[in-house]
Amino acid sequence: MTSTDPSKQRPIKSFAIRSGRMTAAQREGLQTHLQKWGLAIDDGVINSAQVFNNDHPTVLEIGFGMGDSLAFMAAAEPKQNFIGVEVHSPGIGRLLSLVASQELQNVRVFDGDAVEILKNNIAPHSLSRVNIYFPDPWHKTKHHKRRLIQPEFLSLLHSRLSIGGLLHVATDWQHYANQVLRLLDKQPQFENIGDQHGCVNAIDFGRPETKFERRGKRLGHGVWDMAFRTTN
Repeated sequence: MTSTDPSKQRPIKSFAIRSGRMTAAQREGLQTHLQKWGLAIDDGVINSAQVFNNDHPTVLEIGFGMGDSLAFMAAAEPKQNFIGVEVHSPGIGRLLSLVASQELQNVRVFDGDAVEILKNNIAPHSLSRVNIYFPDPWHKTKHHKRRLIQPEFLSLLHSRLSIGGLLHVATDWQHYANQVLRLLDKQPQFENIGDQHGCVNAIDFGRPETKFERRGKRLGHGVWDMAFRTTN
């Protein structure tokens, strides 16, 4: 018999762990570089100044995929520290390979659930920016509750962002973009800094165009970038 006790039910995951083969480079990235550039969830709340050995602003990217955007932004902004969170092992391995090959000193990586990491490993008001690029849209209506960006999650993000901190969200699913705009409009602690439609130009916020994005545009698909600043 299935238990109906809420305390015994599994929490809803806002991500799906995708299976897939790892390339030799990705495997080597994990095996060789994770110990150096990886952050351990069990170590508790991190001190960015100690982790990076500087007092630069800290940016968190949630769900960095294969890591190209994060590596690009880290290379372009050496005076900012970047922490990436991902659950997909090939992507983690790929990012670590990029970090090593480009000798990026301002990148660290968490392997795990972003919600739990935000709660247990990120100090309050310690982030200057949070990037969430192309989160799983969970297309079916019955699965919309699994979408990462929900009121409770926004409250958690706000508690970890500094005053005036930036939240940058990008999606290629218009329904999700509309939901994000509606949710953030109801959050007085966030201010939309986009145009009359609530959107921004990705280039103005340092996000590089991905190969999947370019392919989607050729097929007539849209991409919506939205940016919000904390007001208190």
